[in-house]
Amino acid sequence: MWYYVRTICIVLVGLALCSTVDAQQLRIGYVDMKEVLDRAPQVVAGRAKLDQEFRARNDAIELDEMRGDSMEQRLQQADMTAENRLQMERELRDIRRSVSRRKEDLRDELSFRRTEEVQRLEEQINVAVQEIAQRNGYDLIISSPVIYANPDLDITDLILEQLEVEFAADQAEFGIR
Repeated sequence: MWYYVRTICIVLVGLALCSTVDAQQLRIGYVDMKEVLDRAPQVVAGRAKLDQEFRARNDAIELDEMRGDSMEQRLQQADMTAENRLQMERELRDIRRSVSRRKEDLRDELSFRRTEEVQRLEEQINVAVQEIAQRNGYDLIISSPVIYANPDLDITDLILEQLEVEFAADQAEFGIR
């Protein structure tokens, strides 16, 4: 008899818990942050700004690389004196070192500036996620990387739409086209 009473109590407690969970359905969303950071208009504009900022230095490096390639081709021809060849080889070595060093410096600085841009936009992205979550009744938003998220939970496009609206508003406010 005690066994039946205990089993019935366990079943009743289980049913009570299930009905509580059903009544309080948890709404979860997922945001693919890589996609947001690839496609958000603020990020795209930031990339264009950085490209513009670093374009002259990159072009100068490319020009020196072409100059070095030209010198290397010239050295392969056997029509110069030993002294001229030695001088050109030194100059080529100096150009290659300079190009290598400047490329590394440019890469480091560009990486640093990209990180700065992303951190600057992180707050705006977080606010957009919070606004979408509150507006659409989400209880929990998870961002990538995750092991698995059902595509039905993905609200990345909603976040991107919100960021596009905010970007357009900022552009209009500052008169930028």
